[in-house]
Amino acid sequence: MKEIFVLAEHRRGELRDVTFEMLTKGRELSQKTNMDLTAVLLGYNVKEFAKKLADQTKRVLIVDDARLENFNAEAYQKVLSNLISERKPPLTLIGHTAFGVDLAPSLATELNAPLATDCIDVDFEEEKLVVVRQVYGGKVNVKASLRKSDSYIVTLRPATFEAQQVEPLGGEITEVPSPLKEDIPYKKFIEYFEAPAGEVDITAADILVSVGRGIKEADNMPIVEKLAKALGGVVSCSRPIVDKGWLPSDRQVGTSGKTVKPKLYIAIGISGAFQHVSGMKNSDIIIAINKDPKAPIFRAADYGVVEDLFKVVPTLTDKILEGKA
Repeated sequence: MKEIFVLAEHRRGELRDVTFEMLTKGRELSQKTNMDLTAVLLGYNVKEFAKKLADQTKRVLIVDDARLENFNAEAYQKVLSNLISERKPPLTLIGHTAFGVDLAPSLATELNAPLATDCIDVDFEEEKLVVVRQVYGGKVNVKASLRKSDSYIVTLRPATFEAQQVEPLGGEITEVPSPLKEDIPYKKFIEYFEAPAGEVDITAADILVSVGRGIKEADNMPIVEKLAKALGGVVSCSRPIVDKGWLPSDRQVGTSGKTVKPKLYIAIGISGAFQHVSGMKNSDIIIAINKDPKAPIFRAADYGVVEDLFKVVPTLTDKILEGKA
């Protein structure tokens, strides 16, 4: 039986969300093509991860080796190329993360396999692989067909697919001997660097209060910050705010920023250009506050408030604080 590989990504004792997003897409493809869905787990003492993955896949291949405890693209490549050459999966899915960007190109080169990166969709059509990618800063979606091959490698953009819960599948867990025979002296993991104090990862936030050019001046930013604090959330923004230097680039949502999917996304004074919407459209609940009733952001919103943000936001903050009191 042919397989679709999904490379599980984990870091510091946690499976990353992108793993479950890829498994969701992988299940869709496996049902359509009648291929088995196989999770590939590389690491050290990660059998608990294997149990979680087995609930969502037909099979988990686990390679347990102390040299795989921390991500090293060279070590991962040696193991993956061995597995792909041996089992010949028609498709291998890898997250388009710092992890995947480091690994996928050299892996594809070694295997002489077609590679498509930063994809927002993937499918098989007449035995060829077809992917969808964004170009021109997200203005255009391009559907591209890759040359015919026995095996393809695709990196999928995080937060593109919604991870779905399924009834536990009870997939088999198979331990595969590690092909690594010695350490890799020319490339080693040294240490993790924590984000400096005060910095946040907006991709991990459950609540985002996002601000756009409607805030008008930097002196008005505290209005949004107070709302975010009242909600226990984080402030993010659209590109104009970063361009003006009012927030750092790591707070930007959109095609030229970060893709997010919080439980609650509040867009304040954001018109809703597609570049921004593409970065937050998969949020669970989207609330838009804008005085322009024709603002495109309302097409993406679950709830909309057509009013001056300087009237709405302070009142909303006060009501939330009253409720907490």
